[in-house]
Amino acid sequence: MHDKILVLDFGSQYTQLIARRIRELGVYSEIKPFNTPLNDIKEAFPKAIIFSGGPASVWDKDSPSIDSEIFNMQIPILGICYGMQITVHLLGGKVERSDRREFGPAKLKIIDNSDLLAGIPDGSDIWMSHGDHVLELPEGFTAIAASDNSPVAAVKNENLKMYCTQFHPEVVHTEFGKEILSNFVFNISGCKSTWTSKSFAETSIKDIREKVGSSKVICGLSGGVDSAVAAVIIQHAIMDNLYCIFVDTGLLRFNEAAEVVESFKHMGFNLIHVDAKDRFFKKLSGVSDPEKKRKIIGEEFINVFDEEASKIEGAEFLAQGTLYPDVIESVSVKGPSATIKSHHNVGGLPEKMKLKLVEPLRELFKDEVRAVGFELGIPENILNRHPFPGPGLAIRIMGEIEEDRVEILRLADHIFIDEIKKAGIYDEIWQAFCVYLPIKTVGVMGDERTYEDVISLRAVTSLDGMTANWARIPYDVLEKTSVRIINEVKGINRVVYDISTKPPSTIEWE
Repeated sequence: MHDKILVLDFGSQYTQLIARRIRELGVYSEIKPFNTPLNDIKEAFPKAIIFSGGPASVWDKDSPSIDSEIFNMQIPILGICYGMQITVHLLGGKVERSDRREFGPAKLKIIDNSDLLAGIPDGSDIWMSHGDHVLELPEGFTAIAASDNSPVAAVKNENLKMYCTQFHPEVVHTEFGKEILSNFVFNISGCKSTWTSKSFAETSIKDIREKVGSSKVICGLSGGVDSAVAAVIIQHAIMDNLYCIFVDTGLLRFNEAAEVVESFKHMGFNLIHVDAKDRFFKKLSGVSDPEKKRKIIGEEFINVFDEEASKIEGAEFLAQGTLYPDVIESVSVKGPSATIKSHHNVGGLPEKMKLKLVEPLRELFKDEVRAVGFELGIPENILNRHPFPGPGLAIRIMGEIEEDRVEILRLADHIFIDEIKKAGIYDEIWQAFCVYLPIKTVGVMGDERTYEDVISLRAVTSLDGMTANWARIPYDVLEKTSVRIINEVKGINRVVYDISTKPPSTIEWE
């Protein structure tokens, strides 16, 4: 059994980063809402707990809090930013509203480098983001670091193994943040680095074999990384009792259907190819709301599965490539916060679904999925393929779904991918695609005036899709792409480039 660190989420935009940084150290980490019942926390048997930051003030009405009994669990606790302030507040210290918010870079002035800050150079860069500050420490706590604007930048109670930082060690802007987290995880908490792609694959295969037994599993193949890795894990577990269904929704990328069928039959899978284009287009007719599109596609996808499953005797399970970010974004772990958007993998499942779920990737971030895939010997051309959303091109068409719009977008998208591959930058980009905008703009082709639609290019760099920056594609590649799309794709006379980051924007437009 792997050591586990729980991250209690108080609403920070960086909460997922904390979990990722811990996993990068080879220790399993899991995010739970701040209001998770204490008994549930105890039953998870964590080696340590981390309180995330958050936008609230301890003085706000209805600000998130925790059961103070958590401090009696006698396991190490690290509070970050708001996590520090709520710790100090609940244990009898004083937190004061600041006259001005401290946001951005600062220098760490180390007072005590014996444990949490062991080996961290004095004067190194840290990242601050807070509105309140600690005025008085609880009994038994001492300051171990300061900054120019924060006399108390980090504290500890060595006897209770409780540590707090006003700054964010999880962000890249904190120069030695990973080393600080490493000190907490290994030196203070005594965790062992056993969380690896190999160990995950072995455990997952064993768990699926025990869960499924001699039953048959139906797995949806999309041709993407997630479904491929999920399918291979399950195939290792139950061999020929896995039946893979590839549903052609009519919303796939250029030539994708033929490539998927060829690749997975070559890999020895039991593959059932279902051409359901007409069904999906009929259901989506006249629908423009993005959430409705997702729900319709998810439900129809499951309907197809139910129909195919009824033809396979002993089929009791449905496999999905749900990832941890899907779970985080679709079922908010921040208590009352709003859902950003539902995902095809987790947002469209009807209650009447006849099959039980198997989700072997539910605990993984995207880069971890790829690492597991390499461990299992999946070909690089599948693993390195850019992510593709479950609803497909439907959420890359703003407005109603029409077959001619899908064809226009599919061809434009193919041209964009072709040009970045020719430029040798495909693997440097996390995700690249086109978005169809049914916005008429004036253009001139030859001597004639045109009044046609717009294609937006979208390309981002990212580690796991939780945060993303727009890719700095060379101008000549953008120019070639634009010229080709306007010349080769009938109905488009304008190409634009999306330079938004996530947050505040999302990667997909819908």
